[in-house]
Amino acid sequence: MTPRPDDTHDPGLESWVPSAQAPATDFPIQNLPHGIFRRRGTGERPRGGIAIGDQILDLAELARRGLFHGAAGRAAEAATATTLNGLLALGRSHWTALRQALSALLREGSEQHRKDPAALAGLLVPQADAEMLLPVAIGDYTDFYASLHHATNVGSMFRPDNPLLPNWKHMPIGYHGRASSVVVSGTPIARPSGQTMADGAESPVYGPTRLLDYELEVGFYVGPGNALGDPVPIGSAGEHVFGFCLVNDWSARDIQKWEYQPLGPFLGKSFATSVSPWIVTADALEPFRIPASPRPAGDPAALPYLHDAGDAARGGVDLTLEVLLLTAGMRAAGHAPHRVSRGSYREMYWTPAQMLAHHSSNGCNLRPGDLLASGTVSGPEPDARGCLLELTWRGRDPIRLPGGESRTFLQEGDEVILRGVCAREGVRGIGFGECRGTVAGP
Repeated sequence: MTPRPDDTHDPGLESWVPSAQAPATDFPIQNLPHGIFRRRGTGERPRGGIAIGDQILDLAELARRGLFHGAAGRAAEAATATTLNGLLALGRSHWTALRQALSALLREGSEQHRKDPAALAGLLVPQADAEMLLPVAIGDYTDFYASLHHATNVGSMFRPDNPLLPNWKHMPIGYHGRASSVVVSGTPIARPSGQTMADGAESPVYGPTRLLDYELEVGFYVGPGNALGDPVPIGSAGEHVFGFCLVNDWSARDIQKWEYQPLGPFLGKSFATSVSPWIVTADALEPFRIPASPRPAGDPAALPYLHDAGDAARGGVDLTLEVLLLTAGMRAAGHAPHRVSRGSYREMYWTPAQMLAHHSSNGCNLRPGDLLASGTVSGPEPDARGCLLELTWRGRDPIRLPGGESRTFLQEGDEVILRGVCAREGVRGIGFGECRGTVAGP
């Protein structure tokens, strides 16, 4: 498992960056997430940055000045590249050293800030002036199906007498997604076309999907990974998780329904997956680690390769998630985005460590920058369902929006906004920022 909370999580810490002191910021000094950016409208080289309040600490400029040494210095230098893959490959000792050095540099009263506040202020770029890019070069993307509530709901729609297939509670179910179509938050999403088969029809037709949906998910990026043929044990799987992001696994439900048997998702999923630009590190989430969700009475115990006492005690993450929708009509009328669901990652049936351990259990080699996603995060209450398929129960119960609009599935101009926040008493809360995507034309 990852290290326990240390002084970088101290709720009393404040930063000399004024906006990082705002109570509502996602990015106080206790967070320090990583991303890749460049100044908007410039041709400058992308490089690593750290979100602090409404600013970005430029890691390339920090490294150029030689402010860090040892493992922290090597990690900072790796983060000057156009992707964070090199940093992810270094492993936890370097990630933690960099976090500790950044915390020491950015905290109020730091020695460097006392000596030359103007010089340190020169390391900052306003987020409003930055273009955010994909933080890593994603070699492989795997999407799991780890929410019991989501799997049960979807299964009930199509197999009411047998919602869960026999293997679901024995192993994390997943499929290999399309890494080339993973896009950063803000990228427009084109409505995909494909084959669909209407109920009662004799043959399929080809055309734009009519049932475009989002899926609220949490993703995590692999760090060092493993050699081919060398599985990652469950007890050390956490050492291979660099950090977490928000994921929108866009889904064309009518295309998916027609194609998914016998081999599972294909064109109904591969057209786009959106990710938030900031990676909240596993170290930053230490104060929000909780026991894995308890299995319902009568459920089978996890097989030994999927069980670890440390993961059972601290493998969950207390992360609150919400989905907001802003239609073109709402935007024109000046309405704010409308929250359509709110749920929690703490209720997931399978932990990130279990997903990673199972993924590698056959000897599959995971590599730095690989993206693994949880599958739709849904809870037991109707308003905690993480996709429109569930929220509207396959289109039967439209959701009502401000201004009199309703939705069963997404229309052109609809913007989906995902947010995530970790908060608990006695700890400074941190956030994930946003993952946004707007549906464009076909």
